[in-house]
Amino acid sequence: MQLEVILPLVAYLIVVFGVSIYAMRKRTAGTFLNEYFLGSRSMGGIVLAMTLTATYISASSFIGGPGAAYKYGLGWVLLAMIQLPAVWLSLGILGKKFAILARRYNAVTLNDMLFARYQSRLLVWLASLSLLVAFIGAMTVQFIGGARLLETAAGIPYETGLLIFGVSIALYTAFGGFRASVLNDTLQGLVMLVGTIVLLVGVIHAAGGLSQAVDTLHALDPKLVTPQGADDILSPAFMTSFWVLVCFGVIGLPHTAVRCISYKDSKAVHRGIIIGTIVVAILMFGMHLAGALGRAVLPDLTVPDLVIPTLMVKVLPPFAAGIFLAAPMAAIMSTINAQLLQSSATIIKDLYLNLRPDQMQNEIRLKRMSAAITLLLGALLLLAAWKPPEMIIWLNLLAFGGLEAVFLWPLVLGLYWERANAAGALSAAVSMSIEQ
Repeated sequence: MQLEVILPLVAYLIVVFGVSIYAMRKRTAGTFLNEYFLGSRSMGGIVLAMTLTATYISASSFIGGPGAAYKYGLGWVLLAMIQLPAVWLSLGILGKKFAILARRYNAVTLNDMLFARYQSRLLVWLASLSLLVAFIGAMTVQFIGGARLLETAAGIPYETGLLIFGVSIALYTAFGGFRASVLNDTLQGLVMLVGTIVLLVGVIHAAGGLSQAVDTLHALDPKLVTPQGADDILSPAFMTSFWVLVCFGVIGLPHTAVRCISYKDSKAVHRGIIIGTIVVAILMFGMHLAGALGRAVLPDLTVPDLVIPTLMVKVLPPFAAGIFLAAPMAAIMSTINAQLLQSSATIIKDLYLNLRPDQMQNEIRLKRMSAAITLLLGALLLLAAWKPPEMIIWLNLLAFGGLEAVFLWPLVLGLYWERANAAGALSAAVSMSIEQ
């Protein structure tokens, strides 16, 4: 183990727990469900931008995406920039109309919105079960990414790192709720920004400058510096489908869309769009370029997903590596806590309270159940992540596709097309799920 790397990371985790405790004490008066799962709809512009960005940017962006850029070259950096409008699309298409309707229906989850619009319990059950299955896959990816970070950068065995990482996130999510999640997202977004910039500068310096790095890539494989990438993987059809999956389709991701019903006012939306788009641009470009150029520094990696943690150890001093190891860790933690919270909300609000509406006012029981379910989900994810695959990006994209297949068109058409109905929403969700 490398103590110089571990100590700053431990300090960061302590800060995260401190923020969670602060959030618990700042809980406002009102119903437990609105406060615990939506933070009483109180987010301002900066917090909205950071939580949307931090939730969207995950292990796939800091581990899987740079790993793919390492393998396929600079063309994958171009592909990654397809995601640039994600925040603008989410807030622009859902944004105000979504939030107004959510307040009218007192909606806490996306499935509340679907039921209010379509009046179909069957659709809610299908959407809820689909969400839970897809989120288990997506969160498993995040757990694997976090454990690999600790394994590579800090010298901690994979299984030990998985336990440290999983237990930490499950605890602070279970007891802090949505308010702790978004405050930590804001902190983690800032850490990601600084860490990305510092790492990219370090990689370029270690490669002998940008020009030398590109020359080295060309010498390794000329296709690493072409738009099509190694193996000519980046065809127009692939890039178009990728854009639908990771940019336009993000509108249908429940843990992203729920943030569109949690902000304070219109000013927060406008500021969130501008700030969020800038932050996404810096993070996507910086991390994927670091991964692609990292092959000039580390040409012989057998597991591409290890490129970012390995680069941190190689191009930064140990203590600095420990500090900036928190950047990809922050990306992963922010995504998991959003997905864990949404999974818990789905089980409590969409499934349990649909069966037992008489328990709606039993806030003590709901508090205990919410914390217990979050901890139980964390334990299940530890088991699922115990034997990881070599590249996690494909599993993450599969989970993304499953969620978008079920939620995208019922949400968007439900907002903007008066003739959308329950039969159509069910048909869309079922057919897209089967195709996926």
